Amino acid sequence: MSSKNDSNTNSNAPANSSDDARAELTAQVEDLLNTLSNKFAGVSSEIFAKMDEMSRRLDNLEAQLVSVKDPKTSSN
Repeated sequence: MSSKNDSNTNSNAPANSSDDARAELTAQVEDLLNTLSNKFAGVSSEIFAKMDEMSRRLDNLEAQLVSVKDPKTSSN
């Protein structure tokens, strides 16, 4: 009977090893996806901040151009 138990143990070992490897791979992929998601969120925030800054600067430039073009409006 011990030979049957040994063969069962041996046949289960690759399945358990395969399951462990699959679980480890899944965990690593999920970690990678989380890391990429966090980096994407950070880059997105930076881009939006730069766009807001650019919009503010363009608004200031537009106001300066309007005041230079029509000096009557800047004196009022």
